[in-house]
Amino acid sequence: MGKIEQTEIVIIGAGPSGAVAAGLLRKQGRQVLVIEKETFPRFSIGESLLPQSMQYLEEAGMLQEVVEAGFQHKNGAAFAKGALCSDFDFRDKFSPGWGTTYQVPRGQFDKLLADAAEKAGAEIRYGHAVTAVDVDAERPLVQVRGEGGENYAVSARYLLDASGFARTLPRLLGLERPSDFPVRGALFTHVEDRIALEDMDRHKILITVHPEHHGVWFWTIPFSDGRSSQGVVATPDYLARYPGTEVERLRAIIAEVPTLAKVLRQAVWDTPGRSLTGYAANVTSLWGKNYALLGNAGEFLDPVFSSGVTIAMRSASLAAHCIGRAYQGETVDWQANYALPLQAGVDTFRAFVAGWYEGGFQDVIFHDQHAPEIRRMIASILAGYAWDRSNPYVAKPQRRLDVLRQLCQQTVPEVVA
Repeated sequence: MGKIEQTEIVIIGAGPSGAVAAGLLRKQGRQVLVIEKETFPRFSIGESLLPQSMQYLEEAGMLQEVVEAGFQHKNGAAFAKGALCSDFDFRDKFSPGWGTTYQVPRGQFDKLLADAAEKAGAEIRYGHAVTAVDVDAERPLVQVRGEGGENYAVSARYLLDASGFARTLPRLLGLERPSDFPVRGALFTHVEDRIALEDMDRHKILITVHPEHHGVWFWTIPFSDGRSSQGVVATPDYLARYPGTEVERLRAIIAEVPTLAKVLRQAVWDTPGRSLTGYAANVTSLWGKNYALLGNAGEFLDPVFSSGVTIAMRSASLAAHCIGRAYQGETVDWQANYALPLQAGVDTFRAFVAGWYEGGFQDVIFHDQHAPEIRRMIASILAGYAWDRSNPYVAKPQRRLDVLRQLCQQTVPEVVA
């Protein structure tokens, strides 16, 4: 082995969790090296942010760049199923904090965050891939293949995996565990949407449920340049019924939904489609000796409530805080101070995602007699405030959702206190 480079923190991946972690650690004065296998900008989904994520952008010193970028303003979520519709305004919510955010083409957004991390002093090496790791020694050792094919090693005090769906450490360390969510797939693309102003509020993500299959749903995420991200989520068996390219299959499924077909009636389908199957993932542990898994590298649930980027940024904030405490000489319990606090919010989202596919939470969404306080509590979850335990639907999400579903099915507008 040749000379081993030395640094304080190695981060695998320059996406939102990696960039935010780098920004936070640079504010602590730490030396940060980010290893990113791709070249930015690059395509990614997860384009509708949640207001809770704005807190972490602000903490990382990246808020001004995001605000000035001209992204599509977002203040809520709209749901549609046949003749039913329901809008949630995130500014009218139970939890304190940001009530607005943005809908972002991820290529541009991720590059903006990575550039901000570099401006703060982090080093990012694009086109470099982690090929092996050793976490048994006193300091993690990372083997890297460079852009030109050269191999080198880096030793660090801490290693953070922000590699997203690549799940670098889970693969290399045998940490992967099957998700308990059923396998689902997605077809998606970007379109020049040409959506009429009266057909959709561009300040909200539109979630449309198939009128006959409640487990099949569509996202429409408008951007500020007149384009939108359009996708469908369903079981692989359902998606396999439709022949052709990804775009042809997506358009055929949309044609079954009159309300969405009307919204997109003038769209120009000018971009090749993509597909993703079996994206739900989990791990045996979110941390180990001097390393931690951030965002999707640890666990990914489902795209239905756009929770992925918020969870990723929350994990970056928690990990950076733990590392900061360690550098101050404190003994850090990563299970108590990182894994459990992060998992608490993930479990809240899990209950709502499971309720969505079982149909119960859809009954809640489309119920037209919500008590105002209940509506604000639900809006807080949809806005990403899944860690606010003063919200009863965070403290005991499954029990309260079950009760609320029964009340909605009986059309009784009572507050579940």
